Amino acid sequence: MKKIYFIIGTLAITLCTIVLCAFATNNDTKTPEVAASGQQTTTVSRIGGKVLVAYFSVPETDGVDASSGASRLVSDGKLQGNTEYVATVISEATGGDLFEIKTVHTYPGSHKALIDAAKKESDENARPALATHIKNLKEYDVVFVGFPNWWYDMPQPLYTFFDEYDFSGKTVVPFCTHGGSRFSDAIKTIREMEKDATVLDGYAIARDRVAGSKDGILNWLKKIGMTK
Repeated sequence: MKKIYFIIGTLAITLCTIVLCAFATNNDTKTPEVAASGQQTTTVSRIGGKVLVAYFSVPETDGVDASSGASRLVSDGKLQGNTEYVATVISEATGGDLFEIKTVHTYPGSHKALIDAAKKESDENARPALATHIKNLKEYDVVFVGFPNWWYDMPQPLYTFFDEYDFSGKTVVPFCTHGGSRFSDAIKTIREMEKDATVLDGYAIARDRVAGSKDGILNWLKKIGMTK
């Protein structure tokens, strides 16, 4: 009798094991699908493709220091906007072509006037006209796009930029400079505007750390597969 109970118990344990294994296998097969639909790609597939480094940067001119809101720095004796500096480092490390996103109108140089102008554009959901345009986008497989965080969002010229270009089939790599808000919802917005592009999570740098950010940028580029 005991032998019969033993056999029945063994069969029950074996059946439970089979069910549990099947459940685990089904979950494993679903994981890559979730990652793909959420665009959680963390590296770049770069096989002989060209790289473009597009950026929008407005260096302030009224001498505000970095700790209180400056958007500029001096590198090798050259005055650059924070985002421009980061774009230059990326361009030099990857061999990518630099492209500055410029608007038809000129933004104020003083800190207070600039943030007021940015707030007005944000409130109006403006689409500032661009003065520069990419003529050979089809040649690029990877497009870095850099900007400062203005009012917890991309500057409105970036909305014009993503409205103008279709990055389907390309890898878009955002980067931003910020005063503490990192990307806010910018990555989500870019993914919504460029549904057929692969949009990486990007790289955010606090404005008071930009001057010493080169090593961190280079390590990030290596991590995502853009440098050796």
